[in-house]
Amino acid sequence: MSRRRNNRKNGDERRRNESEHRTTDRAAFIAELLREFPDRKFSLKQLASASGGNDREGRAATAEILVRMVDERFVEECSRGRYRLSTGSRPELEGTVSTVSSGAIFVRVEGAEEDIYVSRRHAHNALDGDTVRVVILKRRRDGSSPEGAVVGIVRRSGKTYVGVASLTNTSIFVTPDSKRIAVDIHLSKKLYSDVRDGDKVAVRIVSWDEGTRLPEGEIVDILGPAGDNDTEMHAILAEYDLPYRFDEEVAAAAEAMRGEITDEERASRRDFRGVTTFTVDPADAKDFDDALSIRKTGDGVWEVGVHIADVTHYVTPGSVIDAEAAERGTSVYLVDRTVPMLPERLSNELCSLRPHEESLCFSAVFTLDENLEIRDEWFGRTVIYSDHRFSYEQAQQVIETCRGEYAEEITTLNRLAEGLRRERFRHGAIAFERDEVRFKLDEHGHPIGVYVKEQKEANRMIEEFMLLANRRVAEFCGRRMQNGRRVQRTMVYRVHDEPNEEKLTRFREFITRFGYSFRASKGRAVAKQMNRLMGEVHDRPEANAITTLAVRSMAKAFYTTDNIGHYGLAFPYYTHFTSPIRRYPDMMVHRLLAHYLAGGKSADKHSLEEMCAYASDREIVASEAERASIKYKMVEFMRDKIGQEFDGCVSGISEWGIFVELNDTHVEGMAFLRDIEDDFYRFDEARYEVVGRAHGRTFTLGTPVRVRVKSADLRRRTLDFEIVL
Repeated sequence: MSRRRNNRKNGDERRRNESEHRTTDRAAFIAELLREFPDRKFSLKQLASASGGNDREGRAATAEILVRMVDERFVEECSRGRYRLSTGSRPELEGTVSTVSSGAIFVRVEGAEEDIYVSRRHAHNALDGDTVRVVILKRRRDGSSPEGAVVGIVRRSGKTYVGVASLTNTSIFVTPDSKRIAVDIHLSKKLYSDVRDGDKVAVRIVSWDEGTRLPEGEIVDILGPAGDNDTEMHAILAEYDLPYRFDEEVAAAAEAMRGEITDEERASRRDFRGVTTFTVDPADAKDFDDALSIRKTGDGVWEVGVHIADVTHYVTPGSVIDAEAAERGTSVYLVDRTVPMLPERLSNELCSLRPHEESLCFSAVFTLDENLEIRDEWFGRTVIYSDHRFSYEQAQQVIETCRGEYAEEITTLNRLAEGLRRERFRHGAIAFERDEVRFKLDEHGHPIGVYVKEQKEANRMIEEFMLLANRRVAEFCGRRMQNGRRVQRTMVYRVHDEPNEEKLTRFREFITRFGYSFRASKGRAVAKQMNRLMGEVHDRPEANAITTLAVRSMAKAFYTTDNIGHYGLAFPYYTHFTSPIRRYPDMMVHRLLAHYLAGGKSADKHSLEEMCAYASDREIVASEAERASIKYKMVEFMRDKIGQEFDGCVSGISEWGIFVELNDTHVEGMAFLRDIEDDFYRFDEARYEVVGRAHGRTFTLGTPVRVRVKSADLRRRTLDFEIVL
């Protein structure tokens, strides 16, 4: 009897253990299934069937497991009777936010092939540039285009937003100009009593608590009344976190600098004051950082000096001015002004190679014959005297007429430059020439005309000698030979990689639709094909658009200490030496060249590489600000032309509209497909054209169109056209 009771007891215990084991296995299977498909919603029946059986006992066990998992917040019941892995149980990724105008965001995770899309309701108040934690909610069946949710803000970007202030009795609401933030920013009127209704201000978001409708901000600067030219230009600079004034300490340090050139300083330099020397610059230039000298040294032999302002003589490492220049990285060129890297005391006075004045330079001097053979070269510090200041137009007139001051010198330099240019293209340089839009401005900075900047022989003459100096300085520092062996020395290079084959394939497919061919895919053959294509499209309506797309298909130039050559220029060694007034990398190169001329050892690579990366980033930001100012002036120029009609051609196409460039002014605007009333138009991406469904009317790159100006929004810097049917 006792034995039977013990057997029964042991059997019950065994069955309980087996049941618990089955339950544990079932729970583990359900957990693994939910982790594998985090975006799937499963019913109780599905989970029971998949994890061990859908009988009454199986469903009861599964229900018990799910109740426990919901209590533990591992699982969430997303709809009645359907379950999925809870957001908090998913793997968290960290990434950087990029915002679109709808309020939705994309999170870029380092190493991931695709950005994670996050809808506005799952954005958790994340803003453009923020670093966030994100989880993936679902993917498409092909595994691409993940959709996720932000679960936490790691770090706010601290980005500055520019907008127009609206005042109430107690508050200030700033409506940002940027499309990257879809809400107003709230400020306390009590804290900022100087702000007036309609002022444009720069603000920074300090908090945006969960559950609050608007973010709280603080004012960085009051820029002035919206619409005022200075206000709007400062607003563009603030939008890109670019400075528009120098701190008092920096300005004071510059003003305190002495400009006298001592006899001792002259004696320490090579003296070029007796050699014919002049500058050639834009007519409105205020700083002159390069000059050319020339003298005949033999029959068909010329000594050409490329003289560059010796900025590093005045700006020493560790000084407040040097720190400011390194922080800025570059001068910024807006439509109506230059925001200099260096205070005007330096850029326009001490360092500027002004006519009829002595100046201190760092020079590259070449002895050339008529066959363009470099018989000798010399690098070092000099003192010069500028005999004349030419504008490009004045130098061009001398070239065309062979008459005027220093006609022999200018025509000789131009002849040598043309030979250098031919040689460069023979070796595979690429000729990209895009129209550059310029504005005629009145005394208040408002545009009264638009024209295209022309590149003529005078421009190309200066360009070729600057390229020569940059190339030879890079070779001298980076390809130094000693006792028949190459000596490795750290150098700052300006590099340009070979084209990406995938981008070139897309470009080739694109131009084929317009009757052009492009057969090369890699190596120097690409450059040859590109030059042939540029010659074919020259003066065609689609020329500017195809050139723009060609440039985009190429790699981007940047600064680095790792030399890979400059593909676009066909130079194995290249640097930036010729513009230290406006580019900090040129100052870095001047210091390296001086160091190596003095016999110094190879410089520290790590610190220079960090400075190169930063300078490359600042260059990109400055270019974006310049384009923003051009767009603003285009919109401002067209603002009083609402309702007027113009002829143009299609310069680009997207799924929602057609970009049109006007023939006479090169102003570009958008004509939305929804506004073309004679048909329903759709974008055919494969053929890169817009086609009307009923009548078959087609718009593609270069198609002539007539448009009417519909609207010009200065705040958003957008120009809308409508197609005239």
